[in-house]
Amino acid sequence: MLAIKDVERYTENMVVFPAFSLEIVQHEIVALYSSMNVRSTLLHMLIGKIPLSRGELSIKQATLSGNRTEYLSQLGISFLDDGLYERLTVKDHLIFAQKLSLSPWPIDEVLKIVQLEMKSNVRVSKLTLSEKRRVHFARLLLMDPALFVFEEPVQNVDNETKLVFTRFVNTLSERGKSVLILTGNMETALSVTNKIFRLDEKGLHRYEIIDETEQEDSPSPHPQDKHSAKTENPAETTELPLDIDSPEEQNIPDQEEISEVFVQPVRLEKIPTKMNDKMILFDPPEIDYIESSDGQSNIYVKGDAYPCVFKINELEERLQPFGFFRCHRSYIVNLQKVREVITYTRNSFSLVLDDQAKSSVPLSKSKMAELKEMLGLKA
Repeated sequence: MLAIKDVERYTENMVVFPAFSLEIVQHEIVALYSSMNVRSTLLHMLIGKIPLSRGELSIKQATLSGNRTEYLSQLGISFLDDGLYERLTVKDHLIFAQKLSLSPWPIDEVLKIVQLEMKSNVRVSKLTLSEKRRVHFARLLLMDPALFVFEEPVQNVDNETKLVFTRFVNTLSERGKSVLILTGNMETALSVTNKIFRLDEKGLHRYEIIDETEQEDSPSPHPQDKHSAKTENPAETTELPLDIDSPEEQNIPDQEEISEVFVQPVRLEKIPTKMNDKMILFDPPEIDYIESSDGQSNIYVKGDAYPCVFKINELEERLQPFGFFRCHRSYIVNLQKVREVITYTRNSFSLVLDDQAKSSVPLSKSKMAELKEMLGLKA
């Protein structure tokens, strides 16, 4: 449905995002997690406001450069700051949108989908921010494009609207539409899909998401299944000849020796974090630092915090081989991300990271000496 091929954006002073490619097929819901600058840039590229210096954008094989009219007719975008006709009632607003787009959707059905039936005769100016957002959803639905794009669709809205949006997006998917959600909120992304990507100055990266509810619903194999062929019909078992040589004579290793050779411990490198009923797996190099508060460990990645299922002592043990350092009783830092060591007083130190927020992590006095020793500096 949507094909992004080798699209990139550079400014004079920075890389917004390097060349990346992404495809969204029919029925698919994809979330793109990014900064405001990346989201704004990509939206402007999608509508042709920013020309492509490289690559190509196409919707249902129609390109912006080749068939602009056909391309734009398949694209529907809900911008965060979209305006509405405040003097019209909700129903009149949707009737006007329906006439503009020659939509096949019945107004009453649209009102029901966004749960605004009781507000149909209320002026838009009298609606809450959350209700106005639902008018945006309804108006976009009446456009009936092939690709729906949402910019921060549930930012600052109530729980009812969040639920409406989740159901709305699923309805679109069921009806053969494709959905792209641009957001800087991981919870928003997780509420509607498991196919989540991050786009930043380092490129496109897909998050590994595990849905725990799906795992619980899937049937687990019966513990005896592996042996059922042997236990259910003993008559079919084959007896070994009585004069067979012993394992020693055949040079066959016994069970203990086999275990020593083949049973090797599996090293888990991914660090699991939990949000809602889903688990996000991070590679250690992605992590900036870990903070522990009231027994809860939080993993920080690009300024965002993700609750972790492990305690800080467990994380210290797991992450030590990857260059992480326990700089404080409540903090573990990725030494590859440290840019500066700041001394405030003789007993007060801090580590400044090279992330976008220039995060500051405390360094205890005893750990300062240990860090100097690790770096080969004199105490």
